[in-house]
Amino acid sequence: MEALETTLRTRKKAATRLSLHEAALRLAMERGLDGVTVEDIADEVGVSRRTFSNYFANKEDAVLHADRERTRALVALVEGRPAEEPPWQALRAAASELYRARQIPDPEWVAQLRLLRRHPSLLARQASDQFALERDLAAVLITRGHGLDDELARLMAATFLAAVRTGGVLWLESSGGQPLPDLVDRLLGRFQPR
Repeated sequence: MEALETTLRTRKKAATRLSLHEAALRLAMERGLDGVTVEDIADEVGVSRRTFSNYFANKEDAVLHADRERTRALVALVEGRPAEEPPWQALRAAASELYRARQIPDPEWVAQLRLLRRHPSLLARQASDQFALERDLAAVLITRGHGLDDELARLMAATFLAAVRTGGVLWLESSGGQPLPDLVDRLLGRFQPR
């Protein structure tokens, strides 16, 4: 019984976190990030300011929540790849698996989101998140073996992330004319580390 209550509580917390994220994103896209307060987000979801603070430190964290979840999922997917798989192949397979598991957003919505993310307070957090992801991926690659040192692992992680970002930009510029997972995989396939 206690396990069931824990599971229900965990699901309820996840649902509240997701609702706060979605409200933050929707309001920020409607009003601009400066036009939204934490109180606005909490009111939209029907929770208190204190409840909001239990989930997010500020509105920027609420907006970037989905990105951070994708980051955690990507790192976990790379960790879960077979140990004998070469590093670049593990990164490529993890990206493919991540895209297959998640719905690809509408290009118009992504375009609006990209405009929102030009906000200075979000840009700083995004840059910090990218550096952390690069570091985390490099650490996983080193742990997997294959003779990678820190320098090569960081270079490989940075190259991988650049290819994924480039795929996203090209996909957006083509208005989603080709499947995003195929485009990203094709770009990753063009780079062949030794």
